Amino acid sequence: MSLTRSQRQTREWPLLVLALALVCAICIPLWQWSSGQSSGGEQWARWTPERLGRLFLGPEQIACYCCFTWAGFILLSRYLEVTRQRRAFRLGLLPTDEGVRILPEDARPLQRRVEQTAARGGPYILANMIRVALTKYAVSRSSQDVSDTVRTQAEVDLGRLVTSMATVHYLAWAIPAPGFLGTVRGLSGGLSMAGHVGEEMQTFIDQATRHLNVAFDCTLIALVLSLVLMFLVHSVQRDEEALVIDCQQYCLEHLVNRLYQLEPVQESLVISH
Repeated sequence: MSLTRSQRQTREWPLLVLALALVCAICIPLWQWSSGQSSGGEQWARWTPERLGRLFLGPEQIACYCCFTWAGFILLSRYLEVTRQRRAFRLGLLPTDEGVRILPEDARPLQRRVEQTAARGGPYILANMIRVALTKYAVSRSSQDVSDTVRTQAEVDLGRLVTSMATVHYLAWAIPAPGFLGTVRGLSGGLSMAGHVGEEMQTFIDQATRHLNVAFDCTLIALVLSLVLMFLVHSVQRDEEALVIDCQQYCLEHLVNRLYQLEPVQESLVISH
């Protein structure tokens, strides 16, 4: 059974390819440049090009950049989708004039008008919510059933939005993992220097410091990227939740509250005749 789409799908895998290409195009030339600017062990503690290269351009850092860029592209597409969805509020899908009432006989024509209007730039969450509510009203003729339908459809749309962010949530969790791998690699390299204490003291200190810098640099970059990504995820999710709530509020104000509800006495007369 086919399902009616209310939002555009996010193309995650093409965005992954774009993220990898962008990160590699930027990081590889910078890595080669920083490696060619080595200034010797006596300046290792200073912010030389080599030191900056070790801080920002290790293999673990580049892996973190790839994850962050991929997640950033997905979040950007989600933000653009929210912006597009808000255009539906300006389409005039429902009459907003004061005192307008919607009769059960008006449900089908109004539904067709909503579908035709939304087909030009859709799909829209708001248009789909209105379509489902009008279909229910044409069948049941009950405003309470329509209100329940709007609430249920809002929950469905919100669930779809949450599901579409699953990859971003995974990436936000996975970004610290390469950083911790770099930490383990750096610490293990520093501990392995214990067998070379007999070498020249300055060389020993330089190499041990180099391994420890790798350990802490990887963790620093990974945690910073993770914090930034979590803030972006929170911002986009807040906008998506606000979109669904606004759609629900729009339906309540301009659809549910304008439905013509037959009085019980009138209903009994209709049945008797």
